[in-house]
Amino acid sequence: MAGYIEDRWLKKRPNPATGKRERTALWGKGKRYKVAGIPGVRSRSFHASGDAKIWLAQATTKKSEGRFVDPRDGQILLEDYIVQKWWPSAAYPVSSRASVKSRVWRHIIPYLGHLQLLEIDYEALKEWKADLLTRVGVTSAQAIWAHLSTILETARKAKRIVENPCREHSELKPTPEEGRKAKAWSKETVDAIRAGLADRYRVMVDLGVGLGLRQGEALGLAAEDFDWDAEEVFIQRQLRFDERGRPYFCLPKGKKTRRVPVAPNVAARIRAHIASYPPVQITLPWQDPEEPATEQEAKQRKPRTARLIVLAEKGTPVLPGVFNTSYWKPALEHAGIVQRLDLATLPDVSWRRPAKTYGDTREHGFHCLRHTYASVNLGAGENPVTVSTWMGHATVKITLEVYGHMVPGAVQRGRSAINAWFEPPQKQILPQDSLEAAVARWAADMALVGAGAAVKADMNRQFKKVDFVEEPEVSNGTVGEASSGH
Repeated sequence: MAGYIEDRWLKKRPNPATGKRERTALWGKGKRYKVAGIPGVRSRSFHASGDAKIWLAQATTKKSEGRFVDPRDGQILLEDYIVQKWWPSAAYPVSSRASVKSRVWRHIIPYLGHLQLLEIDYEALKEWKADLLTRVGVTSAQAIWAHLSTILETARKAKRIVENPCREHSELKPTPEEGRKAKAWSKETVDAIRAGLADRYRVMVDLGVGLGLRQGEALGLAAEDFDWDAEEVFIQRQLRFDERGRPYFCLPKGKKTRRVPVAPNVAARIRAHIASYPPVQITLPWQDPEEPATEQEAKQRKPRTARLIVLAEKGTPVLPGVFNTSYWKPALEHAGIVQRLDLATLPDVSWRRPAKTYGDTREHGFHCLRHTYASVNLGAGENPVTVSTWMGHATVKITLEVYGHMVPGAVQRGRSAINAWFEPPQKQILPQDSLEAAVARWAADMALVGAGAAVKADMNRQFKKVDFVEEPEVSNGTVGEASSGH
């Protein structure tokens, strides 16, 4: 039988002369009873034999069921596990690593890092979530919860914990308020935001509302991407920055390129911008700014050149953080969407930093221009499948889930269709002397030819103006034609 208990203080076999087991060199040192011999399970020692027997039974059963986890592996602190085990092997895209690391190091390690993996339970998660929601919004809290769940799921797969507490207690997961949907801006609001931007950045609004571009796609758009004759633009790259602030090019989100139609008025604005701020050739690494370590990486990261149409004043790629803080938020203030915070009147909270001059403006980000693009197209009756393609969504399901409420008249059309389905049938009344009435009478006469007397009598009662007469049989056995009186 797999597994056994060894007494470390006494020799296994008794002395032949005395019949007693002699002491070993470990007598009185450490824990006496050692459980060993379970395949794939490290040995473990106990002070009492009873504890050793219980653990042997439990470990053997769980090992046979594939559920065994050595508690000692779960005693590592969460911070140590993240730093030593999880983060070095985390396979996040370069564009996401900075934001993931920031969330983990700012919102997980300082508050849960002192706990062992085994100690992260329902109560620990409940307290952490409550505190988290005092520091960030629900959307950010959802992302941070997802990161913690990923960390603990990796620990579970590594056999350090039995269950992932984030999944086991999924009811604690932060959830957004009911009824929150993507919102679009009015033309007046968009125009006010555009007017509040520096002149060189006003085209960003045109690219967002006119082409439905994401911010990274707008910053990575090049003059050569436009086909003015075909009135379309090829969205084939975005500008991103790694955690060290190094810029690079990569494919749009989801690694999906797409072609988007360019309306004449949008084209006119973009051309006017290009005339005022000529594009500049920018050469950047592809996919990853890190120096390649292999020949294959060198091929994958080979720099590419693009004549970007949106650039900073010095002719360099635009840093999204600088754009958002120094230009976008003041433009929102100019449009009356946000207001500067009076820090002196606010309670002393951890997130109140100079960078938070306007508080949490996440719901008023550049992405709202993209929402507006979807709203305008769907409001004009454009096919959702087409809009989904223009926006670069993975499936039309995403488009409908996010923007379905923007489809005009959708509820009313459905209500009308169901109402028509249940409409009672209407009786058709024809004029007595019309051609249609004559055809109907002829069809009724033909239907009675060869019918039995009972059927004819019944129809005579229904059609009182028609007198159907039974024809006598002829000598050759055929049935004569029926005559009718009107």
